[in-house]
Amino acid sequence: MRRRRAETRDVLADPKYNSKLVTRFVNVIMKKGKKSTAEHIMYSALDIVAEKAGNKNPLEVLQKAIDNTRPLLEIKPRRVGGATYQVPIEVKPERGSSIAMRWIRDFARQKKGRSMDKKLADEIVDSFNSQGSAVKKREDMHRMAEANKAFAHYRW
Repeated sequence: MRRRRAETRDVLADPKYNSKLVTRFVNVIMKKGKKSTAEHIMYSALDIVAEKAGNKNPLEVLQKAIDNTRPLLEIKPRRVGGATYQVPIEVKPERGSSIAMRWIRDFARQKKGRSMDKKLADEIVDSFNSQGSAVKKREDMHRMAEANKAFAHYRW
């Protein structure tokens, strides 16, 4: 078992937008090591986002979508004396953004009937506008944390 926390690897900026955020999102989308397919999906989705968001910078739209989806609190189960309590804890920004990217990806994959780049673009635009499934999940998580704040003293 590891005694220290593993150091985080720094990703390289992507070639088209020169952004580390896009590279991290490509890595979240990627399945079975097919990075070129994931890059194609991401770049096509960002092109669609630029059209739908009124020719705004797609990187700014993506960043705002992730910020709108990023959770501030999450719930972890803690076992204390035979009872399991749902303890709310704060989420670090790095973990929050990775959770937000996973939620956006998962809800885009759940949609039916269209190609992944169009579904991903729709979910990014919905998150940018503070609506959609990923933002709803964030609000539900915050509601659960608020309901269980009486158990916050079990945090350690």
